[in-house]
Amino acid sequence: MKHLELHILQSVPVSCLNRDDLNSPKTAIFGGVQRARVSSQSWKRAIRELAKELEPTLFQGERTKLIHEPLFDALKGLGLVPDEADEGARKIADALAKLDAKSTEKVKVTTLYFMSPLEISMLAKTYAETRDAKKALKAVDAKSLKDAADISLFGRMVASDHSLTVEAAAMFSHALSIHKVDNEIDYFSAVDDLQDKSEAGAGMTSTLEFNSATYYRFAALNLDMLADRDHLAALTRTERQSVVRTFVEATIKAIPGARRYTMNGNTLPIHVLGVIRAHGHPIQLVNAFEAPLRSSSGYAARSVELLQAEYGKLQATWGLDAIFENEIPKIGMKAFLDGVVAHVD
Repeated sequence: MKHLELHILQSVPVSCLNRDDLNSPKTAIFGGVQRARVSSQSWKRAIRELAKELEPTLFQGERTKLIHEPLFDALKGLGLVPDEADEGARKIADALAKLDAKSTEKVKVTTLYFMSPLEISMLAKTYAETRDAKKALKAVDAKSLKDAADISLFGRMVASDHSLTVEAAAMFSHALSIHKVDNEIDYFSAVDDLQDKSEAGAGMTSTLEFNSATYYRFAALNLDMLADRDHLAALTRTERQSVVRTFVEATIKAIPGARRYTMNGNTLPIHVLGVIRAHGHPIQLVNAFEAPLRSSSGYAARSVELLQAEYGKLQATWGLDAIFENEIPKIGMKAFLDGVVAHVD
């Protein structure tokens, strides 16, 4: 398959980008030592949010359990009286993801459903014509997702109707630090502004965990799949190029927002290697860092050297051929994006 690979090195200072159930930064063992880890799900969320900002007309997908309300509004807009619209919205929602009988405040379904405004319109229009929820679901096709490239890129699974399942065109690894990382504990206190000056002590004290790390991140995009009739074939080539440009820019620039206001970890990558290959499957370069780096003078320069060496070794050993290959900051972002989208059909 024709695909794009993005290999990203990024240093992040004091932060807790992705927490586990104990509120600690996530970790993983790789190369025999503990590494800092950010789950692919966490970084994908940040990428989806930034993509909406960059190209709002093509990235309108929303993942929610609250699908009843937009369906209800769409059916009312087509002339159904409120009782009929409510009944229809409930039937469609139940067919899509099963109504949650335990929900009392709002009508919800039991699982998150990834939807788009155009799809909601199609479901409502077909139901208004047929009064049949199953027929409404069958009317949904790739053309109904022309406004939601994010669904095509990130995929969705619909257990109740596999015809609505969309295989993700993009794939991600968990980001791993290229060196050993131990989580640290921050003790902090807060002052009660109205406390009497004669009283000693803080208004509250607590602790939280953090780390800092240089990460290797990997993302890939199946370019052949994007042009498939089940994905974005309904878009023009120019629109598909805009989707890919947005995806690549968002993947490079986005960063999870956890503790954004107390540990702002927003940085941009040290280095990005972009590769497009006409055949084969995406291959990570994480083994460049299987032996954890040790340094007292930073990781940036050495990490780039190791990444380039690993890529060169794989090319020489396995005969990996690229039809596009470039690096940031060797070239700027605009030139990098122009080079990538030139290969989008």
